[in-house]
Amino acid sequence: MNPRGEKTKISSSSCEDLEKERQEREEEKVRYLGEKLPPLQLSGMPLKELQELCKQLHTKIDIVDEERYDCESKVNKHNKDIHELKLKVQDLGGKFKKPALRKVRVSADEMMRALLGSKHKGSMDLRANLKSVKKEDVKQDKVLTSEVGDWRKNVEAMSGMEGRKKMFDTGGGAQ
Repeated sequence: MNPRGEKTKISSSSCEDLEKERQEREEEKVRYLGEKLPPLQLSGMPLKELQELCKQLHTKIDIVDEERYDCESKVNKHNKDIHELKLKVQDLGGKFKKPALRKVRVSADEMMRALLGSKHKGSMDLRANLKSVKKEDVKQDKVLTSEVGDWRKNVEAMSGMEGRKKMFDTGGGAQ
């Protein structure tokens, strides 16, 4: 069997079904109007009866308009609710998939151009904004660390009451 042949059979049968439904709706409409609106016999009616008939028709038209408006507002409300529920289902279902990210190599200049646009001028020296460190500061840090020495000696010297007394004496002597 040819899959295309099956599709054409299905589409032709669905077209026939749609045509039948349309004809049935038209027949139903004609039948409904025949029941609700009997044909008018206007010939030979006096003026007062014609005016009374017009008033009755206007009241019926008003009633039908109110019903139509109520039905339209209900349909609009239901459509809005359906739309909101569809959005909730999409959110809960996680329908949106994150795309797989690709590795992109971008130089600093290209990135700055992308971020800043036309404000970016040529290549930027990224090291210009870094803090400079003097070699003398590094030498002083090394001297300070060498003076500290073994930490265990300091702990043993400061343990017990003698160590606390030494700390108190040195703190008091500084004044």
